Amino acid sequence: MAPSKVLAGARVVLPTGTVDDGRVCVDGTRIADTAPPRAEVVDVAGHWVVPGFVDIHNHGGGGASFTSGTPEEILKGVETHRRHGTTTTVASAVTGDLDFLARRAGVLAELAQQGDIAGIHFEGPFISPCRKGAHDEQLLRDPDPAEVRKLVDAAHGHAKMMTLATELPGGLDSVRLLVEHGVIAAVGHTDATYEQTVQAVDAGATVATHLFNAMPPVGHRAPGPITALLEDKRITVELINDGTHLHPAALQLAFHHAGAARVAFITDAMDAAGFGDGRYRLGPMDVEVADGVARLVEGGSIAGSTLTLDRAFKRAVTVDRLPVGDVVAAISANPARLLGLDDRIGSLEPGKDADLVVLDDAFDVVGVMRRGAWVVDPQLG
Repeated sequence: MAPSKVLAGARVVLPTGTVDDGRVCVDGTRIADTAPPRAEVVDVAGHWVVPGFVDIHNHGGGGASFTSGTPEEILKGVETHRRHGTTTTVASAVTGDLDFLARRAGVLAELAQQGDIAGIHFEGPFISPCRKGAHDEQLLRDPDPAEVRKLVDAAHGHAKMMTLATELPGGLDSVRLLVEHGVIAAVGHTDATYEQTVQAVDAGATVATHLFNAMPPVGHRAPGPITALLEDKRITVELINDGTHLHPAALQLAFHHAGAARVAFITDAMDAAGFGDGRYRLGPMDVEVADGVARLVEGGSIAGSTLTLDRAFKRAVTVDRLPVGDVVAAISANPARLLGLDDRIGSLEPGKDADLVVLDDAFDVVGVMRRGAWVVDPQLG
């Protein structure tokens, strides 16, 4: 068990607001309401302490793919993101052959059972060829509920989310099936109309997969899925805040219409996150990463991102000028609530896991704690 600690002197972001010269008490793996006896005092004066980041849409990092890597490689990717503040990661799989995805779900389910990841997100193959992005069109298929069920079953209770083009045949029935099995149904890589998207939400969809990306733009006569997803209070919208996927005005639009309580920052990261430029594979597709931007070798479509959530946090505060509390909600509390884990993670409250991030006054990571143990020790640099 990790030794007890008191982080003292920081600006601590709590659900009720920011406390200056605050402290966070850690007893073993949990946050405590009082300092445990003989606790080590860690001076973090002049810094911020925020909850650990929660990423619900992440394909890999550190040179490792969650879709195709070995368990050891997957853990390397998870650790890469942890060092950037993401203490909870949902592993996302990209489109592949159905049997292959079922086998991958089994691999990822074992890591979820061990507590290394928080579950599995299937992005594809049940998406629109019109909005395929970096997915292999030859492997796409309509969302047959029986095939959706096959992947859910293969995850052995660890399927957390599935992205669907709900306008396709079987789409609405598949949404209902996912809801029945406690899996988040997400609308994405879709060519749906406004009306079709409303039907999907009424059927039980609750997430917009990387809003704005891989869906029709807003039109004044054809408002499309973006309008339907922004206006419905039942929907949480994913945003990739890397400066490539979204113009700052689009991000501001989402926050204005959805409100901070309905936004979840994600990375949509692929292998190159935290690793560097070069040639990679995203599922069966070749990807070239140059200047930190990932694009398909064939066609040039954006292929995920190289983002880590600490960069999304810093950009949100320093470029987008969002309040720190709103950013914490979007990067920790809201995704934790979506996953049904907000009784354990997502905020700095007594009894919850001691998952936290220490940021300096420039909003760069200087410390990361997961379940009471330092991943990045602020005292060691």
